Amino acid sequence: MKLQRTLRACKFGIVNYFDALNLQERLVSDRKAGNILDTILSLQHPPTYTLGKRRTDHNLLVSESDLKAMGAELHYTERGGDITFHGPRQAILYPIVSLREIGVGARKYVEGLESVMIEVASLYGVNAHPGKAGETGVWVGDRKIGAIGVRISSGITSHGLAFNINPDLNYFKHIVPCGIPDKGVTSLRTETEMELPEDEVLHEQLIQSFAKIFQFGVIQWKQDGPFLPTEEIT
Repeated sequence: MKLQRTLRACKFGIVNYFDALNLQERLVSDRKAGNILDTILSLQHPPTYTLGKRRTDHNLLVSESDLKAMGAELHYTERGGDITFHGPRQAILYPIVSLREIGVGARKYVEGLESVMIEVASLYGVNAHPGKAGETGVWVGDRKIGAIGVRISSGITSHGLAFNINPDLNYFKHIVPCGIPDKGVTSLRTETEMELPEDEVLHEQLIQSFAKIFQFGVIQWKQDGPFLPTEEIT
């Protein structure tokens, strides 16, 4: 009899990007050592712009001082992908999982993350789809609703996806989102005529979709609570 794989789901509220990055790094080390199960972090960030490892600063259209004036941070990361924005009312999932154990390669993993957002959008009557060649993420027509940027180290994933529930889309005017010019950005709230549930419900639906697509039989929910930079998840 095949054993069901377990996914630990840790839900937080709004978390500073740097604190979330430090937590991911600790969890990646623990996952490599076999000290923890596959884990997924679900959270939101305060207004934050992040650049991927290609360092495409030219896609940031304002100065860092302008960002500070508007209350936003800028972070350089080692994930794939181009520049993107994170903010309140945007669902962030950071999976820390072993690709070897779930039996998929990097490309299939990214396609799975796309499928997660597409499936949840469909629950609200929104027909989302993967981007064309060179257009990462998930789209509604020519408007981007979900971004993907991942890092894989020794077969262990980090970073992940950002799904726009109802963020302030004006923040995207200050960048070339994901390095793709002449394309718009949208949100679930903008695209649906249905009433949306609380953000927490959307986060849970994304986690459930992730578990289904990557064939986790059990979700082990961690009790909600305030995020602390020194918090250990064991």
